[in-house]
Amino acid sequence: MADVAAPAQARSSALEILGVFLRLGLTCFGGPVAHMGYFRAEFIAKRRWLDEAGFADLLALAQFLPGPASSEFGFAVGLLRGGLLGAFCAWLGFTLPSALIMGGFAYGVARAGSLAGAAWLHGLMLVAVAVVALAVWQMARRLANDVPRGVLALAATAIVLLLPPNWSQFVAIGFGAVIGRLFLSTDVRAATMHFAPPVSRGVAIGALVAFGVLLALSPVVAAATHATSAQLFDGFYRSGSLVFGGGHLILPLLDAVVVPKGWVSQDTFLAGYGATQALPGPLSTFAAFLGVAMQPSPGGLIGGLIALVAIFLPGSLLILGTLPFWSELRRNQAMQSTLKGVNAAVVGLLLAALYRPVFVSAVFNWRDLAFAAAALVLLRIRVPPWAVVILGALGGEALARLS
Repeated sequence: MADVAAPAQARSSALEILGVFLRLGLTCFGGPVAHMGYFRAEFIAKRRWLDEAGFADLLALAQFLPGPASSEFGFAVGLLRGGLLGAFCAWLGFTLPSALIMGGFAYGVARAGSLAGAAWLHGLMLVAVAVVALAVWQMARRLANDVPRGVLALAATAIVLLLPPNWSQFVAIGFGAVIGRLFLSTDVRAATMHFAPPVSRGVAIGALVAFGVLLALSPVVAAATHATSAQLFDGFYRSGSLVFGGGHLILPLLDAVVVPKGWVSQDTFLAGYGATQALPGPLSTFAAFLGVAMQPSPGGLIGGLIALVAIFLPGSLLILGTLPFWSELRRNQAMQSTLKGVNAAVVGLLLAALYRPVFVSAVFNWRDLAFAAAALVLLRIRVPPWAVVILGALGGEALARLS
């Protein structure tokens, strides 16, 4: 067993970790599932930072916790290789490239003024329909691929569509957790590898306490101060805390934070979401676009930084807090059953988001539907997402000329 654990106990310099993850942040296209393929090649085949057992257990941990899974996986690798500084360097390198590009795109959108009726934007919105439809299909095949979980996912969809949007997502997630705990069985195994991150259990417990305190107090501070910056942090921190898998699944939560308040228009929201698909790195850097693009203060650079930190902070605190205890958590059947129900529920959330706001905001006639279907086919045959986004913007202009 010592030979198995050895790769995870070695250390790397912060500069080396930053360089490795910066390169991954510039080259990892395709979303969380594709990212794991890049990570496996980098950390097992090339650098031998992990073995197969260690990689599998870190992946299970990242999927077990809420937040963006690929970013959490990278944060955990950085933590094991270089402690807290290594974890920060891993997050920074993987996140910075797409965050800068999305922030710059938001500034460009702001300079363009009103986007109402922009043909290229409509094309991006139709690409977003295809992206979310494909994500629903892929997530359902993995997380709701039997009758009980399929029914649970549909029930969660109904909850989100029928109840008020400001709290329906949380009701659906809670419903999934209860049903999973009571009715869904799971096969539980212990972790095959004992991780020993260079942080004490006291630091880990402190991180878990900080996660809970921020989750409980940020809405209180936002309500008491009425400060937009506090509301921004609260909304994005809660979104990062309550969605499992990250990426596409965070779409309905972020939409509920920024669109009803009028911070970002629905058209701009979907255009930014569509553009995110063309970029490498974590999809949750979409938060940087929303923070920069929001109309009220803070917006701009400060808004982008607040949104970016708030969306990634929960997952980072949870990785720091749970990695030393992962072997024990692996054996907890109640926790695993609950998570199984939550995962099925978030498939329902994404299905609801596919209908509203994504579909109803973008598809108005048969041409739009055919356009979105064509984009879906391109994604299904593995045309690179960045190419589909470019074709979507150009196709939107062409579609406008035909109308």
